[in-house]
Amino acid sequence: MLDSPALDRHTNSVGETAYLSLGSNLGDRGANLRAAIAQLEVAGRLLAVSAMYETQPVDVPDQPWFLNCVAAIETDKTPKELLQLALRIEAGMGRLRMRAKGARKIDIDVVLVGEQVVDEAGLKIPHPAMHHRRFVLEPLVEIAPEARHPELDKTARELLAEVPDGERQIVRRL
Repeated sequence: MLDSPALDRHTNSVGETAYLSLGSNLGDRGANLRAAIAQLEVAGRLLAVSAMYETQPVDVPDQPWFLNCVAAIETDKTPKELLQLALRIEAGMGRLRMRAKGARKIDIDVVLVGEQVVDEAGLKIPHPAMHHRRFVLEPLVEIAPEARHPELDKTARELLAEVPDGERQIVRRL
């Protein structure tokens, strides 16, 4: 029965754990993160949410500091469906894309989805920069230190320990 061609091998009725990184540096940053997390619950069962971390902007330094966190969700959604949900939440909360990597009310990135590797236009899983971003790795290590990067075959804890000194932005747990 399991070898039946009618069985869609991409369907996972049990669900996988997806990790999403959230950030905000405009308005009430904490309220923005909490509102976005509440909306993510439509994707599945919320397993964990890290503490909030105040973080130094990385790529565009001349903007307000961010609050960041990571949420873990058990979901049967595909990575593409998770991305579409994240974009809908961002738009619904009034995110305007005026400047690449500029100030924003909310930013939601799909970081990991189980052991899946996706490389499509507009969607790369694992997130291609996650292993360089302390503001993603510190909250991820807090809630899932053994979460594994399927391409680098390293845990979140190992990746955090390897962030080069030149890429160590300030990250403070609140």
